[in-house]
Amino acid sequence: MFHLAYAIFTHMQEDLLKRITLNPNVCFGKPTVRNLRYPVEMLLDLMSANMTHEEILEDYPDLEKEDLQACLLFAKKLVSVNSINQVIAV
Repeated sequence: MFHLAYAIFTHMQEDLLKRITLNPNVCFGKPTVRNLRYPVEMLLDLMSANMTHEEILEDYPDLEKEDLQACLLFAKKLVSVNSINQVIAV
């Protein structure tokens, strides 16, 4: 049962990370959400300033709850690895 739960959890994380895009033609190549010109950095700043997910989603209707979860997961992955290549090579 543990292996199944872990596999589902891993698949969910992979799906979330697919929302984070690196495109040299969008926001100077900084990580963004779904190429929508919403930098991950900006969204993390909003969350660290105590804006709730609901407030952010209300202010930025193009975004979805999963986009914010993806930003948090991306940040977690960045602080957990020695190389950025491990984060984007999902």
